[in-house]
Amino acid sequence: MHFKVILMFFVAVLSLTCAAQTRLVMNLKAGKPQVLVVYGTSLSAGTGGVAWVDSVNCYFNNKYDGKLRVINSGKSAMWSAWGVQHLEDSVVNKQPDAVLMEFSMNDAFLSYHTSVELAELNLNYIIDRLKIANPKCEVILQVMNIPIREHAKARPDLNAYYAMYRRVASKRKLLLIDHFEDWNNILKAGEQEYLKYVPDGIHPDVGSARKIIAPLVIKKLESGH
Repeated sequence: MHFKVILMFFVAVLSLTCAAQTRLVMNLKAGKPQVLVVYGTSLSAGTGGVAWVDSVNCYFNNKYDGKLRVINSGKSAMWSAWGVQHLEDSVVNKQPDAVLMEFSMNDAFLSYHTSVELAELNLNYIIDRLKIANPKCEVILQVMNIPIREHAKARPDLNAYYAMYRRVASKRKLLLIDHFEDWNNILKAGEQEYLKYVPDGIHPDVGSARKIIAPLVIKKLESGH
């Protein structure tokens, strides 16, 4: 009787351990080659974006013997309407096992006239299309940093777009990598301190992208929550 209880306990612990990892990482651990596509704005495709994506790439390939292929399909100054338009060539045709996505920063840009409702429609379309192409494709959403000064004025409702990403992730049971708190903690020290990490007020520089963004992405991919 006691043996059965102990056995059930260890089975439960093992199940929790497995569930606490993304499918991407579980497959890498099992020696299966994986393709990760990063999709989004300049926060993924710009200089700082390339830096954190490269850091994530190097970390997992060093750990799992080069089994991960990372494709950065982001594009500077783009938003979710562009993401829908270029989904086939930029993502679906790459046959990804996982997609790491962020478009909120530019969906919130007033000049792009993209309401929260439209941004949500676009986001759900992208998710649905990826799942049709590959039901096992792991879709992971990101909430990024905080713009200041003129960049904040051009995105007065950014928090509503971030909230929508959180809501969709929760509703659809997707992993969310939320960077907001880390950046908000820096901003609390004042704009001058924040500008040391985000010199132009919107794009994290190479150093802060590697030190702040990449570690959280790695942590979340490894923990699965």
